[in-house]
Amino acid sequence: MVIKQCILESVGAITKNCDSAETIFLENDVPKFYYQIINGKIKLNNYNPEGKEVLHNILENGQSIGESSLFLDGTYPVNAITLSSCVVLVLRRSAFMNLLMNNPKISLEINKRISSFLHFKHVMVQIICTHNPTAKLTALLDYLKSIQKIQEPFAFQVPFTRQELANLTGLCVETTIRTVKIMERNNIVKIRNRKILY
Repeated sequence: MVIKQCILESVGAITKNCDSAETIFLENDVPKFYYQIINGKIKLNNYNPEGKEVLHNILENGQSIGESSLFLDGTYPVNAITLSSCVVLVLRRSAFMNLLMNNPKISLEINKRISSFLHFKHVMVQIICTHNPTAKLTALLDYLKSIQKIQEPFAFQVPFTRQELANLTGLCVETTIRTVKIMERNNIVKIRNRKILY
């Protein structure tokens, strides 16, 4: 949890229940709220000029959504769309800013969260610039595993579908499926019950 639920509620956050495929915010909307997921999955995406989805991240329990945009006088650069039924905490921007000003530890945690997201974006740029599909997927899995507590081989269950991996790396889904099978043959990943273990 980025910020404890009880702290957010004490400064006015409300709980919002969302259905799957519900919009939290759209690209070019003006940021007015801080959002934090209690339960569920939300994707950050937009679409390129050809209409293909560009997936930027998938967020889940305890993570915040689009908070970096609250510090700018602009709009959201992405859409936030639920991938499942979700429960989200919603706090007005002004109350969020007051919370940060009055709580340096919470402010530091938000800075760490934004820094982690920027680091992820830098990793993704390097991945997209690589032409080798195995190198792309391995680099993404290395990064995802690096932020987990368990580091043993094949202990990390990849939280993304083949389609989501394709969207994150810029590969087509067929190439992603083929590459995952090659990675399994080369003992880079294991597949159990259709789940990828790295």
